[in-house]
Amino acid sequence: MSETSLEHRQISGAFADLVRTADPSGWDAPAPVDGWTARDVVRHLVEWFPAFLQGAAGITLPPGPSVDADPVGAWAAQNEAVQALLEDPETAARPIDNPHLGAMSLEQATSRIYVADVFMHTWDLARATGQPVALDEDRCATMLAGMQPLDEMLRASGQYGPKVAVPDDAPAMDRLMGFIGRDPGFRAV
Repeated sequence: MSETSLEHRQISGAFADLVRTADPSGWDAPAPVDGWTARDVVRHLVEWFPAFLQGAAGITLPPGPSVDADPVGAWAAQNEAVQALLEDPETAARPIDNPHLGAMSLEQATSRIYVADVFMHTWDLARATGQPVALDEDRCATMLAGMQPLDEMLRASGQYGPKVAVPDDAPAMDRLMGFIGRDPGFRAV
């Protein structure tokens, strides 16, 4: 099993744990992303990555349940399908060429953009569903260090909100969340 396959299994598994243990009555609770609900956090991941795979690599993931009808099933279906792609060496090595990322393997693109997105949205889902979250501090620090030089480009993409001021001595998780536009003190109502 490749490093990316293991990475995906761990990070998407942590997200899956939150999805499975969320109170079913709380899917419409507000999320830290302005205008989103807990269900929208799952919807975002279940919708954008299959479209990326189709456009960049011609791969169509098997359809799962709709997020509106079954967020737990929707996530489980996508999680299993992506894991299967990463565990197939031929598919994982498939080259993609994306105007924003350049040329790389499907495995590299998945690690760089999808697994990173699942990692960050794990915090969003935990906060929206009132569950505890403790993201890996080393990974948070590494991601933050990699994103800071791209600040202007990231803000211009519209994918990140305005930075939220966080003390320099705050945990790396709080600093990363503040950098991507989340209030580290957010709690669902």
